[in-house]
Amino acid sequence: MRRALIFSFLALAVLALAPEAHARSTTVRTSQGTITTTRLANGVRHMKFRWGPVRIAPGQNTISIENDNLLPPGPGWITSFKPDLTYVDGKVPRVDVIHLHHAVWLVGSGGDIRPTWAAGEEKTIVREPKGFGWRYRASDRWLLNHMIHNLTPVATRVYITWEMDFIPLGARAARGMREVKTQWLDVEGGNAYPVFDAMQGTGHDGRVTFPDDVPNAYPDGFVRNAWVVDHDATLVGTAGHLHPGGLWTDLKITRDGRTVELFRSRAHYYEPAGAVSWDVSMTATPPSWRVAVKKGDVLSVSGTYDSRTTSWYESMAIMPVATTVAPAGGVDPFTTNTAVRGVLTHGHLPENDHHGGSPTTLPDATRLPDGPRTPTVDIAGFAYKQGDLSSSGAVGRPPVVSPGQQLTFVNEDAAQNVFHTITACRAPCTATTGIAFPLANGPTRFDSGELGFGPPGFTPAAQRKQWQTPADLTDGTYTFFCRVHPFMRGAFRVKG
Repeated sequence: MRRALIFSFLALAVLALAPEAHARSTTVRTSQGTITTTRLANGVRHMKFRWGPVRIAPGQNTISIENDNLLPPGPGWITSFKPDLTYVDGKVPRVDVIHLHHAVWLVGSGGDIRPTWAAGEEKTIVREPKGFGWRYRASDRWLLNHMIHNLTPVATRVYITWEMDFIPLGARAARGMREVKTQWLDVEGGNAYPVFDAMQGTGHDGRVTFPDDVPNAYPDGFVRNAWVVDHDATLVGTAGHLHPGGLWTDLKITRDGRTVELFRSRAHYYEPAGAVSWDVSMTATPPSWRVAVKKGDVLSVSGTYDSRTTSWYESMAIMPVATTVAPAGGVDPFTTNTAVRGVLTHGHLPENDHHGGSPTTLPDATRLPDGPRTPTVDIAGFAYKQGDLSSSGAVGRPPVVSPGQQLTFVNEDAAQNVFHTITACRAPCTATTGIAFPLANGPTRFDSGELGFGPPGFTPAAQRKQWQTPADLTDGTYTFFCRVHPFMRGAFRVKG
């Protein structure tokens, strides 16, 4: 019964976003892409935007911020947002090949340009409750912050796409509309690349919550996960954003020293292996959710990850909250429970079908003969130049260092703006690449970070191209992979 209700809701959500049958559509082409508009009832327009094409370099994993001139035709209201990514032929890329790590639309004018809509690889669909919307003004400027991840050494071209329901200012459907703005709540708020690590074995009972369970989560003393409400308002909607391994985000409110839960956005995994991939959708607040907040209240967000068997590097926990410009009713969260069950915004997506983990012909490094004793391994051409498991012969054998000796990896691909990591995975670490394999689940944890260079604060790059293995590794064979290009697998050996 519960499953039937979920899928009934999803069917209604899809119908709500879909244009009416046989409605008249027009397409406008610009230098940045295309806008297709379908006229619906009461003056509502369903608009599809296709931005690009964007050339994605081999192995790309960088952030770009560009002007977005694909805009509505005039003043009005935006009431829904549905993101996606396609090849130039319209097909959606497999997530383990090309994926949209993020796209964030920064919207506004003057000094008030704020993150307003966003897309992560879980592709949450946002629809405001009836009568609420984001106000679009012709003077608004739109910027698009995007990070498209190419997990392969092959260049390609893609479009960033999104759909919106737009109500022109004079349309019948625009009567009585109330304005919302997006209040961006992020556990690493203030950072352009707001990530943290959720390490295996940390937290409690196999779960770790950031920042609550992380000592010295904010070393500079600046609390990044909270916002002091600056005007009386009504919260009308939110949903969380997590990376694989994430279980839920929590939105809380504090007033006069008392803290209560407002909403928990849960990750619903379709992934057979559990909370280990992008095959997930997040729950959002139901359309009837309304919370009255007062000036001086403190809203805060946290993110909880599964830490039982795997470490999750460069994780996120974000909850954009649709907040009214003026109060519009709502319940007092300190007298009424607002932490109701959420609703899924979509079901399983076919681009997440390739889970990986099948057998391959790659060798088990623990059974390979010793490679050369060497202090350095170069990484070039998307391969570890000694100990790469896809290499045959002597070059594929694990390089050897003595106990206490550190092996230095050097990313020579950094000159082409390509990042690589050396991340521990459980031997033999040879199964097929997919959205659920490989995992950072080595019995001994190590990770180099993304070796490479980029604008500080606006890139995942570690700002170095070298990394050394830990000096305290005991005798044994250690297998690893590249988190950026997980088809890359390697091994090294510590031997007295």
